[in-house]
Amino acid sequence: MLMSIGGYVRTGQRFVRKVTSDPRLRSAGVGCGYFLAGFLFSAASLGHMPMPLPLALLCAGVSGWPSVLTALGGALGYRVFWGGAAMQGVAWCAVGLLLALALGGRKLSRHMPLLMPILAGFTVAVVGLGFRLWLGDTTPTAMYLLRIGLAVGATRVFVLVLERRDPVVDWLACGLAVLALAQVAPIPALGLGFLAAGMLGAKAPFPAAALAGLALDLAQVTPVPMTAVMSLAFLLRLAPGLPKWVSITGPAAMYLVVAPLCGVRDWTAVLPLALGSGLGLLLPPQTPIAHRRGETGMAQVRLELAAEAMAQTQQLLLEVTDFPIDEGALVSKAAQRACGTCPCRKSCHEQTAATRMPTALLHRPLVTAEDLPVDCRKRGRLLLELRRSQDQFRTLRADRDKQREYRGAMVQQYQFLCQYLRELADRLPRRGEERHQHYRPVVQVCSAGVAGANGDRCLWFAGTELKYYVLLCDGMGTGTGAEAEGKAAASMLKRLLCAGYPAEYALRSLNSLCILRQRSGAVTVDLAEIDLEKGKVSLYKWGAAVSYLLSSAGAEKIGTAGAPPGLAMQGTRETVDKLSLRRGETLVLLSDGVDGEAAMRRAWELKDLPPGELAAKVLQYGKGNGSDDATAATIRLYPTALST
Repeated sequence: MLMSIGGYVRTGQRFVRKVTSDPRLRSAGVGCGYFLAGFLFSAASLGHMPMPLPLALLCAGVSGWPSVLTALGGALGYRVFWGGAAMQGVAWCAVGLLLALALGGRKLSRHMPLLMPILAGFTVAVVGLGFRLWLGDTTPTAMYLLRIGLAVGATRVFVLVLERRDPVVDWLACGLAVLALAQVAPIPALGLGFLAAGMLGAKAPFPAAALAGLALDLAQVTPVPMTAVMSLAFLLRLAPGLPKWVSITGPAAMYLVVAPLCGVRDWTAVLPLALGSGLGLLLPPQTPIAHRRGETGMAQVRLELAAEAMAQTQQLLLEVTDFPIDEGALVSKAAQRACGTCPCRKSCHEQTAATRMPTALLHRPLVTAEDLPVDCRKRGRLLLELRRSQDQFRTLRADRDKQREYRGAMVQQYQFLCQYLRELADRLPRRGEERHQHYRPVVQVCSAGVAGANGDRCLWFAGTELKYYVLLCDGMGTGTGAEAEGKAAASMLKRLLCAGYPAEYALRSLNSLCILRQRSGAVTVDLAEIDLEKGKVSLYKWGAAVSYLLSSAGAEKIGTAGAPPGLAMQGTRETVDKLSLRRGETLVLLSDGVDGEAAMRRAWELKDLPPGELAAKVLQYGKGNGSDDATAATIRLYPTALST
């Protein structure tokens, strides 16, 4: 069966998502990122002297293995970029690693936000003083003070970047990154600092572009005033009537204009600026700063305060510790019960030793007479009581694990609410932005229940911001029980989605609810989120059957059947596939009662039928013996006028 180029692209995207979802691979990527960050930040210099940016990153909240990798990358970078002058940088990394391991992520550093920046500045001051007194370091006093101030300021910037997204902080972080990359050039004609500046000059806001130019000027990598170059490149983007490709050539073109005016004939920066501008087009669109005025500003403040309250509650739940199980008391109680009614208790000298038996006996699958460390004359009685204590121990441990799971579900909900309120606060100033609906959805559903009740529940409704949802919930089994589960899940998800709740948060909330109700595997979910402006679909699945995309190239499988929600808090989650319905494709959602393979072998040739007739044919061809509830939903988009 033929497959279109778009089908191959989607197959590749699903493969990449599957590979990157591996936690081990993701952890390795994060570790490499921290190591590379420490390595590159060590190249930063002012006045041709090393700066403590890796120390600032270590003190910004990095802890555990990431801090070790960051320190190793920073130490290696100082040796590579600074040679014999690297000892002070290596000392910064060593002290920063100790601070990160001791205080990184701890409650004290969270409650005292200026503690780590002050410790970073103090570290630079003490290390610099030691090198001056004992190793004869001749660093000027002004540079000595500049290093201290940069350590404090950079640490605070990195802390804010790791905690939350703020445009002003992002601009400062971009400037620090360009300052570090300015000294890195794999080949003389490809300086990474110019490459990063070109990216920011093509897409970033004016402050970020200007700070990138200022960082290049402070690094002294070229006599051309790069602040002026980047500022003029940004102004060129604002000129009316110019094509969009001007932003690609802006930084390089302005360099070619400014360099001759300054009497400079060095053109090595032109190539990386042009390449960086081209790469800058891949950056996400810039987010305007929210201007808080009047009632909008008050609403934003209240939403952010509520989000902070949710975050604090989440943190308090995370700090709750599990109750300890007194294993020694369980072993001692078993010995007392066995010895208390033993006919040999008056002449037995092993009673005290029996109460002090090792607690490891509770962890054995089945205690035998050979496992007993005492010479008991009534071993059967003692074994019976020990096995009773083993059962109690397993029950207590299961209760503790269940409480931990319930607490994890509550923590997750507070986390979702916190992020949701913050997103609402960020979107509030942009609520008047005009968007146009370019597509009209047509949804048709055919369904057949068993025994007078249908556990499949399909809803389609409009959401916020030109989003449209098609939701198929399949209650496991048949009868009224499955029908009630399907209706309850669909009703809950619809309320959350209509309120603007992100789809992934809504599905994970359903997972938490199934765990709290002890209804694991009670329902599966298919959720199609349609963007009516772009004609794109995000298809979320959690335990649902495979869907199909019908096009002129044939029928393409979308998604795979997996575990249903409610099994665990960790390790299971929804899957998502991105696809397009802009060219007349039809998306078919199926419940477990429909044999998709059998239906598609005959129905894909009828893809041009109206959605209602196509849904009926799919149900007819794939219904099978009718032992399970069967539902087929077809989704198709039609272009609509902009004025609709």
